Amino acid sequence: MGCCAPDSRHRANALRDRQRRLNATPEQAWRILETADEVCSAQCVTTEVARIATEITQKLSSLNPLVLSVMRGSVIFSGHLLPQLHFPLNFDYLDVTRYGAETVGGTITWKVSPGTAVSGRVVLVLDDILDEGRTLAAVREKLMEAGATQFYAAVFAEKATGRAKPINADFVGIVVPNRYVFGFGMDVYGAWRNLPAVYALKEQ
Repeated sequence: MGCCAPDSRHRANALRDRQRRLNATPEQAWRILETADEVCSAQCVTTEVARIATEITQKLSSLNPLVLSVMRGSVIFSGHLLPQLHFPLNFDYLDVTRYGAETVGGTITWKVSPGTAVSGRVVLVLDDILDEGRTLAAVREKLMEAGATQFYAAVFAEKATGRAKPINADFVGIVVPNRYVFGFGMDVYGAWRNLPAVYALKEQ
């Protein structure tokens, strides 16, 4: 899958920032979906979540992990994944936001830290997408500082940015092109988190 030129990345970052402040009308949301490209069908989503569940079970089933879902994008991923993890675990969530004119160099702000004690625990963090990786790297740093003994990350999607990332996910569902993607928990202008498939915005 190819990578976008720098100006395309800047447009994607600008869109992401506008998305924080602007919700699409129903008419706008339908137009976005009608012109988008499907990158992972609903059947593909189901297959990949099942694969991740198998991989997590093989790795963590004997470790009684604390599973933390990153709000809000990973809600749907977590809801599909957790029933397929047939071993003891504890579940909680965290809410972390990255502010700034662009995602690069933005400040990590913790809106909700996990309420369950992290110290002495094996932690598995669930997130919707690994993009530049700075937010997930900050989450890992905070949890390890809080006393987690091991840190694992599972992401439904990883974006092929063509650039080095400060963190790698231990479990990855799909690899998506370096475009703005939405569906299966990921939104566009506040809409379409509820889609069972994953789409990419039509490139301008």
